[in-house]
Amino acid sequence: MIIVMRPQATPEQINHLCEKVKELGLTPQVSRGVQKTIIGVIGQEDKLRVKPLEAFPGVEAVLEIQKPYKLSSRDFKPESTEFEMPNGVKVGGKKIVMMAGPCSVEGRDMLMKTAEIVKNNGVGFLRGGAFKPRTSPYDFQGLGEEGLKYLREAADKFGLMVVTEVMDTRMVELVARYADMLQIGARNMQNFDLLKECGMAKRPVLLKRGLSATIKELLLSAEYLLSKGNFKIVLCERGIRTFETATRNTIDINAIPVIKRESHLPIIVDPSHGTGVRAYVPAIAKAAIAAGADGIMTEVHPNPEEAWSDGPQSFRAEEFHALMDDLRHLAKAVGRDL
Repeated sequence: MIIVMRPQATPEQINHLCEKVKELGLTPQVSRGVQKTIIGVIGQEDKLRVKPLEAFPGVEAVLEIQKPYKLSSRDFKPESTEFEMPNGVKVGGKKIVMMAGPCSVEGRDMLMKTAEIVKNNGVGFLRGGAFKPRTSPYDFQGLGEEGLKYLREAADKFGLMVVTEVMDTRMVELVARYADMLQIGARNMQNFDLLKECGMAKRPVLLKRGLSATIKELLLSAEYLLSKGNFKIVLCERGIRTFETATRNTIDINAIPVIKRESHLPIIVDPSHGTGVRAYVPAIAKAAIAAGADGIMTEVHPNPEEAWSDGPQSFRAEEFHALMDDLRHLAKAVGRDL
């Protein structure tokens, strides 16, 4: 349920209504738009039906949201979500955000070389896995906290923001100590305890779509984060599992306009994991921007032939530079900046 306040509603009226909602054992979430303030109510909404909310000062209307996802819907927040990172990088809005780096952190020297490539191409986020969920228990699982330290050092040296995956509720505090944005990977999209913990961690969260998840399920997973008061959420389309075997996964370009219509949350695309083939990544990255994506996440490695994971889908320095040039031209063509 959402409560729409009148444009002239005072802060006192809004606070008064929020206190009444809390007295009923429910949680109010306030969204302040350009013209109106909307209060989303989380909990057993039947308790509100005994209260004549329309009679409260400053209330314009009380509406029930029919969709199962409440706080992530545009009914609750009509304006698209935008937020700024400490280094000035803006997520959402007109500017397309770029995230790049290796699949996994393999060592300090390799990461420093990659961070320099990333910075020289005007990218704001350094991505890389310190903890790696692998299908086989015998594959490289990441360097752990040592990898986190390398990420932080490289990011600080080159003025970048760190986005890296957290896999376990017990590791949220540790990863948040080093990362500027927490990534919840595809395999953990419906790890609800992890979603709750990350929602309370006071860090922006990058939420990747599960391999077999519907758009509805992705938005409901985002709802867990939002319900804990964290509204700095970025969704990521990284490909879903279909019957096709020519690529690693199948990027769902349809998801971009659907999510932009249904939700106020920004959405980026990861064509590296979506295709699994370096040669296909540029075309999908361009298609994503043309379809309205708010950013691209891609893999870069100084020497992909020696990468410990995902070498075939990682760009070399010169290939990444060419991609960035192409994306800048495309961004201008669709009225955006890179």
